[in-house]
Amino acid sequence: MPVYMISRRTIHDRAEYDKYEAQFMDIFEKFDSKMLSVDEEPQVVGGEWNATRSVLIEFPDKPKLFEWLLSPEYKAIGKYRDAGSTAESIIVKGAEDA
Repeated sequence: MPVYMISRRTIHDRAEYDKYEAQFMDIFEKFDSKMLSVDEEPQVVGGEWNATRSVLIEFPDKPKLFEWLLSPEYKAIGKYRDAGSTAESIIVKGAEDA
């Protein structure tokens, strides 16, 4: 069953974050994953939204997501992500076919 990671990120140092972003896709694409949305201007329809970016990604299953998240390659670029931004992220299960 597919799983999704939803993140809302606040970028506060674009130069540091750009170092992360420049290497991200080369690593991400090795894990049978799909980038479904990256949006710096999401439409707010309820509540407050203070983040500067939203991200929605798909993995075939939770083990594959954690294989990516805990991989040495991804951890290596995490220092740029963390220096340039803060985030809240969640993992959600995909809906089963009816």
